[in-house]
Amino acid sequence: MSSYLCAIGTANPTHVIPQPQIATFMAEALQLDHQEARKLRALYRVTGIGQRYSVLADYSRPNGEFEFFPNTPDLEPFPSVGQRMTVYRQCALPLSVRAAQDCLRQVPEVTLASITHLITVSCTGMYAPGLDLELVQTLGLRPNVQRTCVNFMGCYAAFNALKLADAFCRADANANVLIVSTELCTIHFQKNREEDHLVSNALFGDGSAAVLVRAVPAAEGASLELAAFHCGIEPNGHADMAWHINDFGFEMTLSSYVPRLIQKGIRELTDGLLENLPIQLPDIQHFAIHPGGRRILETIEQELGLTTHDNRFAYQVLRDYGNMSSATVLFVLHELLQSLTKADQEAPVLSFAFGPGLTLEAMLLKVAFGNN
Repeated sequence: MSSYLCAIGTANPTHVIPQPQIATFMAEALQLDHQEARKLRALYRVTGIGQRYSVLADYSRPNGEFEFFPNTPDLEPFPSVGQRMTVYRQCALPLSVRAAQDCLRQVPEVTLASITHLITVSCTGMYAPGLDLELVQTLGLRPNVQRTCVNFMGCYAAFNALKLADAFCRADANANVLIVSTELCTIHFQKNREEDHLVSNALFGDGSAAVLVRAVPAAEGASLELAAFHCGIEPNGHADMAWHINDFGFEMTLSSYVPRLIQKGIRELTDGLLENLPIQLPDIQHFAIHPGGRRILETIEQELGLTTHDNRFAYQVLRDYGNMSSATVLFVLHELLQSLTKADQEAPVLSFAFGPGLTLEAMLLKVAFGNN
């Protein structure tokens, strides 16, 4: 029995901020001198990001008009974890609802009452009763829907949610699994001049993606069969990509060595995924790679012999949204899904995501069209 990714919905906050404007905010918030600000703006230019979305309006406003950060030159008293989690509780639900509704409207044969499982994914906020229960109540899902939360796993967490959905569908042919991945990365801005924090502040944005997984493809349009999964760990990267809760928010460690570590492990990861499958890398023409950063995408291209055209959906998402942690690879899959035609029937799709650990996740999908 197979399972199929039948639809993907996406949503972003209303505040869209050009990358240069965020750089200006950061330079002022960090109280950088002219030379330091020039270097920071150069860092922002080479990210490949044109704009990002945030639930906070402050990134597009001058100091003195902030709503979340203090209107002081050094942003003190700096917002606490509690203040950031208040924003998460206020903003995560409406964003998640929009993504879920966008997803479900694409598959009219699936009703809200027929959703059997709900999986929520997030590493940027937690509370209980949580986002899962609030989604059940707000969307009008049946009260006995089976709920699972995938929390604090970072950028690769959507893969674990898809693995769960795949298992549910293989166990029950009538299962309709709704996955909602929502990340509010920008509420965790850290006022720190260390390189890891400067890089993190340059990359992350806010967004939500929702996915419907079933044991049959969608009646209309393209679906993606979940054909195989494979996970690898690069233990030498344990300290190079990490995510910790501290007094003033969640702190991301993202060192400059991450692309090098991914380069070291990506070939072994790909070979492990395809080892027992009748498909080789040259057979694959469609790719959905998590754009953790421009250098990561370029490193994978060099190691696997891919082109920028092969990676075009990843670059597009990076340019338009930045890195939205776990939701990002689903945005990439959304763009790929929209591009498919019936000529792509049975075509393989290779997808990667990466996160703390250093964890490397791989997934093989196959294009499938329904009978209609």
